Amino acid sequence: QVQLVESGGGSVETGGSLRLSCAASGYTYSNYCMGWFRQAPGKERDWVAFISSGGWNRDYVDSVQGRFTISRDNAENSLYLQMNSLKPEDTAMYYCAKGKTTGCSSRATDYNAWGQGTQVTVSP
Repeated sequence: QVQLVESGGGSVETGGSLRLSCAASGYTYSNYCMGWFRQAPGKERDWVAFISSGGWNRDYVDSVQGRFTISRDNAENSLYLQMNSLKPEDTAMYYCAKGKTTGCSSRATDYNAWGQGTQVTVSP
């Protein structure tokens, strides 16, 4: 049974940093792309970043490029999102997601397992 558990969210002021973690279990973690998505109140769930199974391919939505860094530790079955220079518009519930294949995309439909989310709140 695939399980994804996020942690590391919290409340910070503008310009602050947070590091999100996602612990994966129930499947061969190193075989699959992983992604981060976020959903603000009243809005759709949006892609934030992805990382390929081996970590060689990473991409970010333009709004977080240069501020966020996605990484993974295949030995520990873990996914991370380092978030720096946070802005109020980054406020959202953040979800980690397991891709359907080794390759990655920004489409939510290409992911088939989701965590419960961790809340990030950035105050002005």
